[in-house]
Amino acid sequence: MTTASQTPKPLIGLTGGIASGKSTVARQLEALGVVVVDADALAREVVAKGTAGLAEIVRTFGPDLLTEAGELNRERMGALVFDDAAARQKLNQITHPRIGQLSAQRIAEAQASSAPYVVYEAALLVETGAHQGMQALIVVAAPAELQLARIQSRDGLTAEAAQSRLAAQLPLDKKLAVANYVIHNSSDVAALQEQTRQVHAQILARFGLATSDKH
Repeated sequence: MTTASQTPKPLIGLTGGIASGKSTVARQLEALGVVVVDADALAREVVAKGTAGLAEIVRTFGPDLLTEAGELNRERMGALVFDDAAARQKLNQITHPRIGQLSAQRIAEAQASSAPYVVYEAALLVETGAHQGMQALIVVAAPAELQLARIQSRDGLTAEAAQSRLAAQLPLDKKLAVANYVIHNSSDVAALQEQTRQVHAQILARFGLATSDKH
């Protein structure tokens, strides 16, 4: 007989456009007692210094992509693959299986925690179709002009480069079309926190979950 403690926790996807604020929402959900598995953090982990992933990148693309400290030069790697689909595919073939394996491991670990549900945060959930295997999807939305300003400020890019990054992504309306919950990040942090709390409460109610110990 399956008990409540054995019932798998709901896996909720969290995504949004570049500089939309999804990482801020993820931190707020963590403060509410949710376990967040961050695909971007895992992507860094699988190519960290000394890993098999980094060694394969060097074999494929050459040692020029390493910093003096022997770590991946992420800026150089990003510049290489941004406009080169073939190079991007090669990189994805190296990293995606490793990220998938590590994601499955971290999600399994989260299932043993006291969290009411697990969130998987990733930029490309909708693009890859991964959201279809999750119980719900949260999309963080921000006006394009705010995204552009944040990209320029955060990454030190020109307006033209920021626009290119934004244009390379799946249009926001495509993500909104498959969202179960939408958080609009167009105001201040307090407004974002309130929306996040509301979505958290809605998820707890939807799946009949008890709150965690964190508040």
